[in-house]
Amino acid sequence: MRRFGTPLKSSAIKLLLLGSGELGKEVAIEAMRLGVEVVACDRYENAPAMQIAHRSYTFNMRDGAKIREVVEKESAGRRTNFFIVPEIEAIATDTLVELEKEGWRVIPKASATRLTMDRQGIRKLAAEKLKLPTSPYRFASSLEELEAGARAVGFPCVIKPTMSSSGHGQSVARKPADLKKCWKFAMEGTRAHTGKVIVEGFINFDYEITLLTVRHAKGISYCAPVGHIQIDGDYRESWQPHPMTKTALKKAQTIAKTVVGELCGKTGRGIFGVELFVKGDNVLFSELSPRPHDTGMVTMVSQTMSEMELHVRAILDLPILEIPCKPGASVAILAWKSMKNPVYNGIAEALKIPGTHVRIFGKPEVIGHRRMGVALATGKTVAEARKKAMAAARNIRVVTS
Repeated sequence: MRRFGTPLKSSAIKLLLLGSGELGKEVAIEAMRLGVEVVACDRYENAPAMQIAHRSYTFNMRDGAKIREVVEKESAGRRTNFFIVPEIEAIATDTLVELEKEGWRVIPKASATRLTMDRQGIRKLAAEKLKLPTSPYRFASSLEELEAGARAVGFPCVIKPTMSSSGHGQSVARKPADLKKCWKFAMEGTRAHTGKVIVEGFINFDYEITLLTVRHAKGISYCAPVGHIQIDGDYRESWQPHPMTKTALKKAQTIAKTVVGELCGKTGRGIFGVELFVKGDNVLFSELSPRPHDTGMVTMVSQTMSEMELHVRAILDLPILEIPCKPGASVAILAWKSMKNPVYNGIAEALKIPGTHVRIFGKPEVIGHRRMGVALATGKTVAEARKKAMAAARNIRVVTS
């Protein structure tokens, strides 16, 4: 039985966040509610989770030596009740693997973090080892290979860097003449310079879902399906529960259980965002994140336990029983131009709509465009919740001071 201590005391359970964005901020809040001491790290100062953490460090997350330095400093060599929790893709995964071999707890597992940071790794695992249904795909390391891959999977096709997040670098080629522009866009949008893309055949699906899947001490649990809209791979809107046939839901859960079980083995713990394409009763695996998922922010109002609370419970081996869900929706609040000191107009107007909530992430600046907050709503139906969340989001404007 785990004992819970007191933050800033020798008895404290410590959670080291590697990446401190909006999802990490909510994980930190849930951990702190249980008396966990939180240390937040990111590549830029004043990242959202840093603003509430007990301590923070700013450094390049791909600097393995610095990660080890912070781990050793914060743990004082005490591996018990010390958890390393990656929150981003661009991270020194080889160092995480080394630390795990030395006895440190990496969430969900270091091997899962390393494999899923690269679309090539997770796609090969799903399609080639686990034999899960996926879209047709090829990998390309040059424009010439991309052209060959596109011919193989057909047009239109989707081109993504093998390593990126929030849709960065993702585009659709509808004809061969588009490929040069898509290659350039992918190389500019990658989070790490792998020099490689995945080109996927376009799937004529009915809808796409995220199946939030929790690996915990007693097994695997599922949240209700989360429907969502993404534009160029970037989350804009999500809702829960998304209706599915019993056959499709069972297939989705089987796919999620297969891939999450493979990644976690016997010891892995945490929540996974499993993205799936659905056409009638047929389900295809798309992608997977070994951490809370941006589309899952809707769970902050639609579930009695948000995806972040579920993640923390799984990490700490706390009970996860039923996961009740009511109709809810989320809409991203975006800034569309660069600014150093963003301010927000219209929050009061947004909250005049019954059943709405707003979360401002606290990101210190905008470069290009950026997701800066989320409007949330509940309703008697999903359609009502979506309408309210959209109206709330439209009220809020991000402007420079």
